[in-house]
Amino acid sequence: MKSIFKEADEIVNKRSEEKEREYGPFSEGMERAAKIASGCTGKELEARDIFLILIALKLSRESYNHKKDNILDAIAYLGGLHNYEEDKKNEKI
Repeated sequence: MKSIFKEADEIVNKRSEEKEREYGPFSEGMERAAKIASGCTGKELEARDIFLILIALKLSRESYNHKKDNILDAIAYLGGLHNYEEDKKNEKI
């Protein structure tokens, strides 16, 4: 059985599900979501905020009912946030 960390790594770093989903680059999607959410809320949100909101959502769901998907997605969003922050630091974004 594959570890949940390995699965999250495949989703975030190897984009194992991307071919099926066709959602575009992970970081770019978060930046677009931040712009849309900013327009909806009237508050200036950044991609980092979207990662944290999605992590919070997954942990909230997990607090009601354990499901592997909640944990897997939270780990994947944490990994995505790490990559996003590293890319920003190295000026790739």
